[in-house]
Amino acid sequence: MKKTIFLSIAFIFFFFNLFAQSSDSASVYFEKGMVEKNARRYREAEKHFRKSIEFNGSNLESQLQLANALMEQRRYVEARDIYLKAEAIDASNPIVIENLMTLSYNTRKWEDAIKYAKKWQQIQPGKGSYFMIAQAYYEMENYGEAVKFCEAAYKEDPKNPKVTYIAARAFMDMNNYKKAAGCFEQALALDSSNATWMYEAGLAWYAVPDDKKSLYWIEKAGQKGYKKTNDYMENLASACINTGNFEKGIGIMEELLKNKPQDTELLYSIAESYYKIKKYQEAIDYWDKILAIDKKNANALYMIGMSYQKKGDTAKGTQLCDKAIEMDPSLKKLKEERKLPGGL
Repeated sequence: MKKTIFLSIAFIFFFFNLFAQSSDSASVYFEKGMVEKNARRYREAEKHFRKSIEFNGSNLESQLQLANALMEQRRYVEARDIYLKAEAIDASNPIVIENLMTLSYNTRKWEDAIKYAKKWQQIQPGKGSYFMIAQAYYEMENYGEAVKFCEAAYKEDPKNPKVTYIAARAFMDMNNYKKAAGCFEQALALDSSNATWMYEAGLAWYAVPDDKKSLYWIEKAGQKGYKKTNDYMENLASACINTGNFEKGIGIMEELLKNKPQDTELLYSIAESYYKIKKYQEAIDYWDKILAIDKKNANALYMIGMSYQKKGDTAKGTQLCDKAIEMDPSLKKLKEERKLPGGL
């Protein structure tokens, strides 16, 4: 009996001593890690903090310092994994929750970003988490929730232009163009140099439609350095045409044609614009270019016929219109209603 008691005591003493040694070793490596961290040698610090965790994995401070060392090395995915381990030790630690929120957001793990941002809001109300939630919902295409949290974020920080910008994008994706345009302008009132936002505002006003405001923002975007791609120039030309500046709009489209000489939609737009300003021969020339590409384009042939009639050559114009109707019988209805393709 005494021998059994002696063995039990020895066993307990052995494990107590082993635990004490592990705890001491964890502390030694932790201190070494702190020395390296303070010297900004983060890779070496990381090695020591990992060693410390090997001896005592339940020490929260070791986990936090390891995660911090990884963050300093911009190894964000690994850092997030360590913060998740730290969360298992203390699920309400503000440092853990804040970093998991930020890292989930930066690594585009949107559902986790929302989860931790909502936790952070409970711990630290009014500290900027509503905007993260709004953008996360937007990226997940939940536009209703995105707008709701944009409203909360705006109350939290009305001077953050990104808040109204995200709201604008959400309204655009819900086809609520008037609200989108208003939000774009709110964002630009706070950040007056963002050329991309200006261009998007122009597109929103185009969809409203408000052609004057559309032209204003599209032109302003170009002045502020927005890249003048083919799409940009086409939208600028359309905005010019829609506000009655046919000469400028046609000039832009004719320049674009050098890049896209066989773009039938562009050719049709130029022809249509010339027709509207009663330059019928120029219109005919461009519709002829469409027929050179596509001989079966009945709309182009029909409009050539209408242009000849406008020029006073009624017989030739009528003949061409009738030929177009033979190619596409649906055009007969337009003739009977005295309408033209495209609503001209």
